[in-house]
Amino acid sequence: MSATTIFGPSFLESLKTCVDLHHLIYPTAPPRGAFFEALVEKTFRAIHNPLTVIETGGVNQPGHDIHLEGHRISLKTETGIGTRPLSITITKLCTTEREPWDATALKAHVLAHLERYDSILMLGAVWAQFTMRYQLGDIPVPLIRLLGGSEPVEVGKRGGRRSLAADVFRGSEIVFRVHFDGPDGKCSVRNLRLENCTVLLQWEKAREAAVIIPAPEAGGCVGQGGLNWGRV
Repeated sequence: MSATTIFGPSFLESLKTCVDLHHLIYPTAPPRGAFFEALVEKTFRAIHNPLTVIETGGVNQPGHDIHLEGHRISLKTETGIGTRPLSITITKLCTTEREPWDATALKAHVLAHLERYDSILMLGAVWAQFTMRYQLGDIPVPLIRLLGGSEPVEVGKRGGRRSLAADVFRGSEIVFRVHFDGPDGKCSVRNLRLENCTVLLQWEKAREAAVIIPAPEAGGCVGQGGLNWGRV
């Protein structure tokens, strides 16, 4: 089953409805993490017959989040307040092994992790004054695998285990930057341009003004980053 078939019109319309209904309970907060995973599962079960095999990977498991008849899907959200125009950040692609902490081992771990799923489905929420601007995107797994040809080097000045980072190329084009965080072991993808991904659906949802501005997601936005699909 292809991603085009899985993320077809019925899926997109049903998921949009689920996200909008989420705001009846949480009027100022977009779905994130396990909430989004639950909405995607509910959507798949609503549009497929009861005999369709739909399995979830469990919370905080290293593999896929949803398994739909042989297609393994990783679900990501970036719903914090910070954005950058036309740029995507996957703040936690995965958690890498603690040791050995060297470029070769870290890249091998991430590539092995990417073998565990076929699609990356990401929900982004851009905060406007009275609306939430949603974008649902399909991030190509083969594009992320290009990090295997990168050459991470030490960055930053923090003491202890140093972070490693590198630009990732496709030919002569820099397609994103990979970052291995020394303190927490997370691998992130930064500055991935929107044009290199597929935007499946975009819509706006009126929301109540938030009394407290939400902080970036835990392990979510990096600096002023986050998932960014357009300008506010």
